[in-house]
Amino acid sequence: MKPLIILVITFILACLYTRFFLKKPDLKLAARIAMAVMLVFTAIGHFIFTHGMSVMVPDFIPLKKEVVLLTGVLEILLAVGILVPSFRVIFGWALIAFLIVVLPANIKAALESIDYQTGQFNGPSIQYLWFRIPLQVLFIIWTYFSTIK
Repeated sequence: MKPLIILVITFILACLYTRFFLKKPDLKLAARIAMAVMLVFTAIGHFIFTHGMSVMVPDFIPLKKEVVLLTGVLEILLAVGILVPSFRVIFGWALIAFLIVVLPANIKAALESIDYQTGQFNGPSIQYLWFRIPLQVLFIIWTYFSTIK
């Protein structure tokens, strides 16, 4: 829920920025700025809650803590990449691929009620999937229309 709130609030602020400071509304730029801010926000969680997030990583993947840290770094790189005009499209596709690849960790967390902050099994339950999967689809659509189309 927090990433969605960050995305929407940043989008509104970025729309205002493009309208008043750039003198022309630019919804795609505002959407990219919002996605970048949201990605940095979620990346920070990878460094603060490394243990809890490592419990979310599917069992067949080794080096779980390292994977969590790597995905945090990737999120920051993707955030920067979608803001660079000459790299926007390729980083947009990379971000879409990333969002698809990390979805199983979110599904596992919901199925096993994993709290990503603590790694304990008292987090959101299966009902969370009804929010998380559509949210991931929203992020993918958002990325496609703001970076590629």
